[in-house]
Amino acid sequence: MTSPLVHLSQATIGYDESIVLSDINVTINAGDFTAIVGPNGAGKSTMVKAILGLVGLTAGTLELFGVPASEFADRWRIGYVPQRHTVGGPIPATVREVVTSGRLTRGGVLRWPTSMDRESVDTAMQRVSIDQLARRPVHRLSGGQQRRVLIARALAGDADLLLLDEPTAGIDIESQAALVDVLGELRASGVTVAVVTHDLQPFTDHLTRVLWVSRGQISYDGEPTREIVAAASEPFAHHDHADETPRDSMPDDLRTGR
Repeated sequence: MTSPLVHLSQATIGYDESIVLSDINVTINAGDFTAIVGPNGAGKSTMVKAILGLVGLTAGTLELFGVPASEFADRWRIGYVPQRHTVGGPIPATVREVVTSGRLTRGGVLRWPTSMDRESVDTAMQRVSIDQLARRPVHRLSGGQQRRVLIARALAGDADLLLLDEPTAGIDIESQAALVDVLGELRASGVTVAVVTHDLQPFTDHLTRVLWVSRGQISYDGEPTREIVAAASEPFAHHDHADETPRDSMPDDLRTGR
């Protein structure tokens, strides 16, 4: 039996004395396309940061690819695409240069790129359809194109799991649709995808499950039903109301009781 890519068990997660999430039980299996939703400040990004090793657990356990997180050495298997990015920065960089930086997880900063590195970079750009932009300065690209560059950078390290924080935020509807299609194609090719999002609508054709974070816990873990998608589109889902949860507005048979 294949081990889950991520397994959080009775996990408590927070910063110093502040507990953000408690008694969290989450499993992400190979092939999942998961949306992580909930009110602002509910702990969605904190859970992702825990998976990335940026925030520690004060209780419970985290396993990555079947290995305790503290012993997991193959961090390149997890690619991360942040919501806020500094692509391009003050120093002009081309698409290829940014994507190539994703190979640093495989060999370190001082290692000269190998033919395998170059092949992985080429493949990553092709998978998200930006290979024709390889020599373009990143700061001249549209928001949607820059998001693709970040995805390619994560894929260049041969990531098996792709974590994205609000990947459709700040880009137009057409670019959103194109980006989501790319993510769907990546999942079809074997990449497991998890997105933190405030809007389920762009992802509905590809989602396999939804995790709703509220009150510092998982209030729903299941299929993207019509009721769940509708609840995630309600105005309260976008605001800082920690006491609101989809459990209050969905049929009894959809509530997890967690």
